Amino acid sequence: MLLWDSLENERLLNLSASRLKHILIVAGDPSGDLHGAALAQALKQRIPGLRISALGGTHLRQTAERFVYPLVGLGGFGFWEPFMKLPKLWQAWRQVKDILNEDPPDVVIPIDYYGFNIHVARLARKHRLPVVYYISPQVWASRPERVQKLAKVLSKMLVIFPFEEPLYRAAGVPVRFVGHPLLDRIPGPSEANGALSIGFMPGSRWSTVERHLPILIQTAQKLRQKFAQADFVIFRPPELTESLYQPFLTPVLWLRLVCDPAYEQRKKLSLAITVSGTAALENTLLGIPMIVMYKLSSLTYAIARRVIRVPFVAIPNILAGKPLVPELLQTEATPEKLAAAARTLLENPDASRQMRRELLSLRAQLGDQGSTRRAAEEIAQVLEHSAI
Repeated sequence: MLLWDSLENERLLNLSASRLKHILIVAGDPSGDLHGAALAQALKQRIPGLRISALGGTHLRQTAERFVYPLVGLGGFGFWEPFMKLPKLWQAWRQVKDILNEDPPDVVIPIDYYGFNIHVARLARKHRLPVVYYISPQVWASRPERVQKLAKVLSKMLVIFPFEEPLYRAAGVPVRFVGHPLLDRIPGPSEANGALSIGFMPGSRWSTVERHLPILIQTAQKLRQKFAQADFVIFRPPELTESLYQPFLTPVLWLRLVCDPAYEQRKKLSLAITVSGTAALENTLLGIPMIVMYKLSSLTYAIARRVIRVPFVAIPNILAGKPLVPELLQTEATPEKLAAAARTLLENPDASRQMRRELLSLRAQLGDQGSTRRAAEEIAQVLEHSAI
């Protein structure tokens, strides 16, 4: 009887485990990894016993019960650059296929990263699994036909910018604007303390940092000639090690390298020179006057010029509907022009204060705090209706 009882208990435990809800999260960039991990934590609080499998980066690795593949580490941003990563992307794809075949999740959650995640969503659809896409690819910036492609495979789209909602609704996609998850992370703005501090943000992927860091160092050198007493700071994301930066910084020891995930040093900046993307939006929420720059490979830029449909690259300018912050892109992104734009703002306090006020006014467009919780509630509703 004891053996029978033991076997029966094991059977019941296995049956109970098989009934636990299971989700798959797929994130391919650092910000998606961060927001995906926050979503995973919110879902676990909402759904006891939830199992999470994930492809992503360091944050999802720490959160998921089963970390499948380090997709974030592959990079491959652009139009042709991903082809260089095909062998590793193929490995990631094989892992996705294995999960959907051997341990199918109740819901698949792709996060941004359209080039890979559209294939994940299509495969999930073939397996008749619900797909809730969290954080829309920037279909409004280029290739709007992607909305129609997504419409064929999605159960629901959760968007983080208000202007994205009508795009999907017009395509017949169930959609909800949940607000931007950065609102749950960014502290309130602080008043300037009088000390001049200039920050440089070369990117979150090493390939992007490597392209922009020399330009920003040269820009800092030019600004130091005019503002010798300023504090010059380069911001490093937690995912990138300090050792990667050291060969660039050895000749300029007065340039501080910091990792500042809590924004304690960032929010004190007088001015930021930053690549476009998440960093520019973070600066917007902190009210930091900024200059946005970016350089692409020549081929990627040539293609981008043909497909980009919006008049601005920087998120604050898109939200404001006007050139609120300077954009210096490609051939314009030189140390001379970046330093000149920075001097214009630093020598005109009234212009800097006005930019700060307008940046902070954009915060209201991004919804209220609790974005991650609202996204988790939407996904929980889908889970409740999925088959056990």
